[in-house]
Amino acid sequence: MAFVPPGAGYDRAITVFSPDGKLFQVQYAQEAVKKGLTALGIKVKEGVVLAAEKRLRSKLVEKTSIEKIFQIDEHIGAAASGLIADARVLIDQARIEAQINRLRYDEPISVQTLARRIGDIKQLYTQHGGVRPFGVRLLIGGVDSDGSPKLFETDPSGVVAAYKSQAIGGGAQTVVEFLEKEYSEDLSLNDTIQLAVEALSRVVERPLDAKKLEMAVIPVETGKFRKLGESEIAEYAQRVEGKPARSAKE
Repeated sequence: MAFVPPGAGYDRAITVFSPDGKLFQVQYAQEAVKKGLTALGIKVKEGVVLAAEKRLRSKLVEKTSIEKIFQIDEHIGAAASGLIADARVLIDQARIEAQINRLRYDEPISVQTLARRIGDIKQLYTQHGGVRPFGVRLLIGGVDSDGSPKLFETDPSGVVAAYKSQAIGGGAQTVVEFLEKEYSEDLSLNDTIQLAVEALSRVVERPLDAKKLEMAVIPVETGKFRKLGESEIAEYAQRVEGKPARSAKE
């Protein structure tokens, strides 16, 4: 009799649980995220910072066509890691949800409501045959109409969680360890941007420069999403390159 490994066959359909209660297709989607480039989000009293590692596969690629951070509404943005093609579909749906909320209620959608709706879509793709889970995590950050900054993560299973700071992608563990030591909710927005660059410097190939990073901020003062230009990012990157790296275990 041929040996049948444990769990054999249970990964062929998304709707079938393994004997130990796992959905293997969801786990495979989680692994796809781990192979993605690193992205992070940091929430402080002055606003939210989103940052992501950017890598050009060829010098012939137009760098403006590679996006890891997306604007959803004027007060909300998202950073993605994993299958960016999947991310684009979810971002488009998020933008539709944001506009529907404005038309229906004549007010901007809250960050939490939007994150939960994206989580609902992801969860839906874990319980129907003929589809697969979205192989992407999103960090959704923004400033609500009451002036409070918010940051949420959605994972391929549909789980939605709020964070003060979080990282996703291949280097997430290294970045999280650094942020656990250095993060403070009282940081200024300028210092938070610097912290984000320092955190990503631990996983981005050196030398660190603006072409390898993508960043956006949503300040509480304006409540408006804004992407940082290359010259702005370069200033923060140069400060990191000019001083010795701090260890998360110091």
